[in-house]
This record gives sequence, structure tokens and C-alpha cells, in this order.
Amino acid sequence: MTDYDVTPPPERLADRVQLRTAFSTDRGEVTRFVIQLEYWLDGEWREVVRYDHDRDAPGGHDVTDDGLHRDVYREGEKHRTEEVSPPIPANEAFDHAEEDLREHVQRFVERFERWHGVTDRNDP
Repeated sequence: MTDYDVTPPPERLADRVQLRTAFSTDRGEVTRFVIQLEYWLDGEWREVVRYDHDRDAPGGHDVTDDGLHRDVYREGEKHRTEEVSPPIPANEAFDHAEEDLREHVQRFVERFERWHGVTDRNDP
């Protein structure tokens, strides 16, 4: 993961599910961020769904020009990208991304478990 100014510890949402957030700001405005839902599988944290914004990164994405999108992961690779909104201010995009992951965590995790054949969350 890229170095960000603020990288709080991931927040555990369920037994094998966490929310990782990192961001940078300039005078109160978000300049770049990543917010992703992760699942503990086969001894490591795997991406489930990710939102990001970093206009200066090679191949980066700028929510203020391109709109907000959600990257969906399967088998450790980006499976698809879902458009979420038209161009939007970065602070608003950051808030929306976090709210969306919290609100839909069960749906995203159930899909991830189905794709990866997880039948018992207690089985490491």
C-alpha cells in the first residue's frame, strides 16, 4: 500500500473481516485515499472491495475528474470496476466510500465467501 499521512490500524468489523483506511490531506481537503474491505483467508488479509483516489500516482484515479468507482476483487486480482458516481469532491467521495462499505459489508463478504468456497468462517 502507498504511504499515506494517516494510516490508522484496521478496524475489525467481524471475526475475519476488517476495514482498512488510509488518506492524506492538505488544509483539510483529502488529496488521496484508499478504503478497502478485507477478509482473512489462507493466512493473509485479502482485498474484497476497494475505493481509491490518487490523481498523482501512475495510472492513478481522480474522483474529481473521473467519478467514484468501486474495485471488486476475486482470487487476489481485481475482478471488475463498478462506477458509483459522476465526478465528486474528494472529501465527499471518501465519506461515501466508507459509508458504502459499512452499509453493504454483509453483501460484499457473502459474495467473497461464495467465490472463494468459504463454507465455515471458523475454519482457518
